[in-house]
Amino acid sequence: MAYAIRAAAPGGPEVMQQVAIALPEPGPGQLRLRQTAIGVNFIDVYFRKGVYPWPDPEAGLIPGAEGAGVVEAVGAGVGGLAPGMRVAWTLPHGGYASHRLIPAAQAVVLPDDIADDTAAAAMLKGLTVHYLIHDSYRVRRGDSVLLHAAAGGVGLIACQWLAALGARVIATAGGAEKCALARAHGAAETIDYRAGDFVPRVLELTGGKGVAAVFDGVGADTVMGSVASLATFGTLVSFGQSSGVPDQLRIAHLARGSLRLQRPSIYHYTARPGWLAEAAADLFAAIRAGSVRVPVTARRPLAEAAAAHAALEARATTGATVLHP
Repeated sequence: MAYAIRAAAPGGPEVMQQVAIALPEPGPGQLRLRQTAIGVNFIDVYFRKGVYPWPDPEAGLIPGAEGAGVVEAVGAGVGGLAPGMRVAWTLPHGGYASHRLIPAAQAVVLPDDIADDTAAAAMLKGLTVHYLIHDSYRVRRGDSVLLHAAAGGVGLIACQWLAALGARVIATAGGAEKCALARAHGAAETIDYRAGDFVPRVLELTGGKGVAAVFDGVGADTVMGSVASLATFGTLVSFGQSSGVPDQLRIAHLARGSLRLQRPSIYHYTARPGWLAEAAADLFAAIRAGSVRVPVTARRPLAEAAAAHAALEARATTGATVLHP
């Protein structure tokens, strides 16, 4: 039986319920996948809560923005993909399901040496890191950068990839255990944000100069400290809001150091012809080379999606969570 985890209305984790679905038939340019692994991300939480608008409120919402599976059927006009092939995908949403349709353009063929769980945990998070450190701010060897939430799924990948590029990573995380995890994944210095203001420590570590860039996926709780941590001509990359919308930041705050602000979205990158295939190839090469390890620290049945969301929102997780249909 095909099934999905659907929310009928915005709300807490409890709004997500398991429902039976008809086995979908692919239309032109589409694939039907039998899913084997599904990643869990904060963007799923944002949609579930209604922070981001639902595509069709009357139909409810099936969250899920990355995963892996086996092609079961292809629609008209699909080339290069056939039933039986293993693929990974990121976007559009709708991933919390045993079977789903995706545009063929959003799928990449999985190499034999990349496991399904690894791909499901890496596609959205790893490709997010790719554009953060190559496009939002092009990291150079010797740069000092500040990375918030460094023990999360994006954070642990970013720590490793930044270190591989030769950057000095100053990482924030909540508690000694998470700080140790960030260090084990490439952070040169760690700061426990629960122990107090991180800004003085960042300035101490950089001789008062500040960092070249801050990668901030936390939002309201950190954004003003992120700005205060930047060197002159530094770049703030605000790519998430797990603690709330960072709307206290004003353009005038950037004047303190001729600072730059970037607010990227993966939707714009995946819409660029050829970007997904090239970025995924870079990601798989980094995984294959050992420069990036994708820590899947929690595996749950898809039926436990609500519990997975509750743990993520409570910041009780490290690394990536993968759901199995």
